[in-house]
Amino acid sequence: MKKLGVLLLASSMLLTVSMQAEAQTAQGRGGIGGFLVGCCFGVRTAGQWNEGKDLHFRDWGRIIPYVGAVFGIWDGIEGAQGKTSSDLQATYGAQYF
Repeated sequence: MKKLGVLLLASSMLLTVSMQAEAQTAQGRGGIGGFLVGCCFGVRTAGQWNEGKDLHFRDWGRIIPYVGAVFGIWDGIEGAQGKTSSDLQATYGAQYF
């Protein structure tokens, strides 16, 4: 009985997620891609992803164990130096920032 309940719950969740993904994809990027970006990289990166921006190589580096700490320190140093999104956009282009 428990297995049936779990199966029904899981199938209803997957159905709901797929319906939401289809609705959001019609409006913008969103969907399962936006969900995965949000889970892995945070809400700010997910928002930029949904606006049409691509992920920067430093974002991808954060999901690699141990290497992610290096990218985190690198981002922290640039934050301490006072870099803004406008500075990053000038350096890397509007495609990323």
